[in-house]
Amino acid sequence: MTLREKKELLDDALNLYYNRAFIEHDPISIPHRFTQSQDIEIAGLFAALFAWGNRKTIINKSIDLLDRMDLAPYDYVTQANASNLATLKTFKHRTFNGEDVLGIVKTLQSIYARHDSLEDALIVENQDRQVNIKENLHKLHLLFAQSPFVAKRTMRHIASPYKKAACKRLVMYFRWMVRKDRYKVDFGLWTTIKSRQLECPLDVHVARIARELGLLQRKANDWQAVEELGSALRKMDTNDPIKYDYALFSLGLESSQPNA
Repeated sequence: MTLREKKELLDDALNLYYNRAFIEHDPISIPHRFTQSQDIEIAGLFAALFAWGNRKTIINKSIDLLDRMDLAPYDYVTQANASNLATLKTFKHRTFNGEDVLGIVKTLQSIYARHDSLEDALIVENQDRQVNIKENLHKLHLLFAQSPFVAKRTMRHIASPYKKAACKRLVMYFRWMVRKDRYKVDFGLWTTIKSRQLECPLDVHVARIARELGLLQRKANDWQAVEELGSALRKMDTNDPIKYDYALFSLGLESSQPNA
């Protein structure tokens, strides 16, 4: 299959699967419950961190957490005291527990005391003012790894590309926050990073279809594979390569169904 044929296949999948209806059954529906940018950042971060396993469970557990925050995550994070935070102690999602959530919330409280947005705390530029997505993912990792509130065990959920991790959940979170599109599925809140600089979240569905199409040769799902897939997608669309995440994911999900 030629590159042009691969692009046509993915463009057809985009036309079929990618629209506002995608939101309802995806974890991105969680930040879509809010309009204030800080609420979107916080709700989106937790929804992304919870995003492994069944999507319905991810959504339900995210709603559970937000209910404990009185459906006002920014106000909760910035104003919470010991009494308020006690509501988080019994939270659990897979290997994510109340201790993990408490540490992240306390760290976010510290971040928002110094910055208007999480974006302001993250952005790393080189001398030419070019954003490096790898550096910014690592900066997000460090914000929590260096926090006195975050337990070592929590960091299994907040990966770094410098540890060769694919950082699927954080890469997805960056896509939510950065990318702009006509359907307004992603938010486009963060403007320092451009859509062309994003990478593709390498989940099992995306990785399988990417390999079947010859867009990814590397066998390991690590950061090197993320960069390899990103390079292939940029040959199809320089300015918005990660729109094809929706096509790859949807094709993979559809083909994994019992009757596919």
